Amino acid sequence: MTFALWSLFIAMWLPLIWAIIAKWGFRNYDHSAPREWLVRQEGFRQRAAWAQSNAWEAFAQFAAAVLTAHYVGADQTWANRLAAVFVVARIFHGVFYCINRSVLRSIAWVLGLAAVTGLFVAAALA
Repeated sequence: MTFALWSLFIAMWLPLIWAIIAKWGFRNYDHSAPREWLVRQEGFRQRAAWAQSNAWEAFAQFAAAVLTAHYVGADQTWANRLAAVFVVARIFHGVFYCINRSVLRSIAWVLGLAAVTGLFVAAALA
């Protein structure tokens, strides 16, 4: 299995990591209404919940791009590199979200989007 395909597995876990951070060590967490509980949070917990939502949104585009590149036989070296850029950018995106660095978060978001775009371009060139 290629790194680009493995990166789907890695990227799948990122939203879950941000969810764990949002809920970590909080004794009043309500398992019966987790979304309502998360909406009421503030600070890094709220931002981690937002990072989780954004990570799920980005994952769908990334999965489509990786699978398309794989299906059409895009250059695997480029697919692997672009997948790595996406994963690293999305890790930083979540970290910057949690520590409230909006400009850096936006830069990481753009890098992730550029990697997804690059995967589709690689697929188109195949």
